[in-house]
Amino acid sequence: MAVGIFDSGLGGLTVYDRVAARLPDLPVVYFADSKHNPYGVRDADDIYRLTCASVERMWEEGVDLVILACNTASAAALRRMQENWIPKDKRVLGVFVPLIEALTERDWGDNSPPREVEVKHVALFATPATVMSRAFQRELAFRAIGVDVEAQPCGGVVDAIEEGDEMLAEALVRSHVEALKRRMPHPQAAILGCTHYPLMQDTFQQALGADVKVYSQASLVAESLSDYLDRHPDMLGSGTEAKFLTTGEPRTVTDKATQFLRRKIEFEAA
Repeated sequence: MAVGIFDSGLGGLTVYDRVAARLPDLPVVYFADSKHNPYGVRDADDIYRLTCASVERMWEEGVDLVILACNTASAAALRRMQENWIPKDKRVLGVFVPLIEALTERDWGDNSPPREVEVKHVALFATPATVMSRAFQRELAFRAIGVDVEAQPCGGVVDAIEEGDEMLAEALVRSHVEALKRRMPHPQAAILGCTHYPLMQDTFQQALGADVKVYSQASLVAESLSDYLDRHPDMLGSGTEAKFLTTGEPRTVTDKATQFLRRKIEFEAA
């Protein structure tokens, strides 16, 4: 009954943490492609190749449903995977749709035609590859009309978080918020379009101001996954064991993950 959560690094642990809290009896196979992290500076073909290889490895663990808890992979690879690569008995889902459903005040899985929504000015903070893909804008257009999105590529933030340099990460976040606000002075909502960014949510909120609603993915994805599994119980895989796999050096990744979540997370070699 296992499901998979994939990320290029440790950011997806924010999603894992909320999924584990929401669905405590669900075995989760977490896969970190730490050897090739970060994805946010790679080209689309490279991201697609690496993501497919990682997802295929997770299927070997008895997983039929994989959540791409990597916004860059969701943006640059998911659509191509769904159109050309994923077998009929498997599913790979991204993290944009639950966020957009929340932003546009839709029920989970509501695929009705696009409509007017209350929020008109949205700030998107994401990796350079995610911004370049325009995947968020494309998915939003399926659900809402008349929404202006200003995207800010947040170079360096993921690296600083992965290295545990909180002061640098905070400084970079403030700099990126200032750059966006020069182009969109009064956003109504802000999307943290990377699963690393919830760790900096307070900094984003302070820099944006209390009147801006900040949407973070982890809890939204957990709630959406719970609803999806209620509607599609057949997508629970045969695996019964929770695992943390990495293409990196397991001891190093374990140490970083334990610091990241502030509790022991033991990784093994993929």
